[in-house]
Amino acid sequence: MKGMQRIRGVRGMLDGAASRRAEAARCRAEHRAARKAGKALESPGPPPSGFTLLPWLLMGMGAFSNLFQGKTPNPLIGGLGLLVFNSLYIYVVFRAFVKETRESTSTRVALLLMGLITCGLAIGYGGSWLYFFPLLGLAAGATLRGPNLGRIGLGLTVVAALISAFRGGWDAINVAYGTLLSTMVTAAILSLSEAVRDLRAAREELARRAVEQERLRFSRDLHDLLGHTLSVIVVKSEAARRLASRDLDATLLQIADIESVGRQALTEIREAVTGYREGSLTTELDRAHSALTAAGVVAVVRQSGPPLAPGTEALLGWVVREAVTNVVRHSGAARCEITVSGETERVRLKVTDDGTGAVTPGAPGEGIGGTGLRGLTERLAAAGGSLTAGPGPRGGFVMTAELPVESSELADPTMTRQPA
Repeated sequence: MKGMQRIRGVRGMLDGAASRRAEAARCRAEHRAARKAGKALESPGPPPSGFTLLPWLLMGMGAFSNLFQGKTPNPLIGGLGLLVFNSLYIYVVFRAFVKETRESTSTRVALLLMGLITCGLAIGYGGSWLYFFPLLGLAAGATLRGPNLGRIGLGLTVVAALISAFRGGWDAINVAYGTLLSTMVTAAILSLSEAVRDLRAAREELARRAVEQERLRFSRDLHDLLGHTLSVIVVKSEAARRLASRDLDATLLQIADIESVGRQALTEIREAVTGYREGSLTTELDRAHSALTAAGVVAVVRQSGPPLAPGTEALLGWVVREAVTNVVRHSGAARCEITVSGETERVRLKVTDDGTGAVTPGAPGEGIGGTGLRGLTERLAAAGGSLTAGPGPRGGFVMTAELPVESSELADPTMTRQPA
């Protein structure tokens, strides 16, 4: 068990070091790019590295000078204490920039040992050794960020003041003030810079997700628009070819429909690109009836229920497009029924055909149905609805979509269009 804990601890240290190196490399790359572009890059504060706090070790140069000049009694104890304090300080501050390592038990133990060594050296030597208290406060402020920091900083300041007063007289004011200032200011600056970095990361993540969502929206819209439109054009072209030799007027009518569908497709693609397209369920039902009839499929369309919100109509319009495209291209059906029935809170769209070749929603790569149905399922789920598709109980293929009505107004009229 202890071995596993050590392994997790070592892994956490390695992950923390890797994240610090990655963050530092990213910051350096951003600054280099900004300098080359001649732009001013907003600074998120000190770079996330313990090197930022290493220069403050120069505050201990007075104690080192006394030790080097032989002015310190028991120089072996003083030198050992100085070495251990500096080692613990470096260990603590390099772990203070990653939350996991900062809050680990080993970091807290190292900080406690720093406190004991600082008190021992200050009581034993006094003088310049008292200025290890501000260094201790700096390490504590970098590590102990949170609601208890005020009490910890105040307690550390009181201890520094009492020991300094015992060993240095009035110099205790400077030591106590330096300890309190280094503790609180260090914690405030590092917490603020960390918050700024987190906000920048969150902003970049939101921007990235927005781009992904827009790319996904455009991809889905383009897929649904072109798949349905091209299928209608192909069907009507085949009908025009069949009628060309025996009925010129009917052929010209099909060609006129092809032109109309093409022009409408151009308009819809422009609207999809700009993101302002709002579908109309009634329009989509009319187009579905026309496309099915041109393909030689008997079309029955029924619609009843309350008026729908524009967003609900748009989603159901996409479902009608996808279902009719699959019927025309893959089913080989002779009859297709489209039923829209609404209640007070929810509306249901059901498309049923008697064919044998419709694509199932879980079959990616098999024509337009696989990708289209997956995308529609995600869209309806995001709007609080659902989409199911599969073989019907009596053969054929059934697609059912349900969505909230989002309107409390009921409409009495019922529209039914029988086979043409």
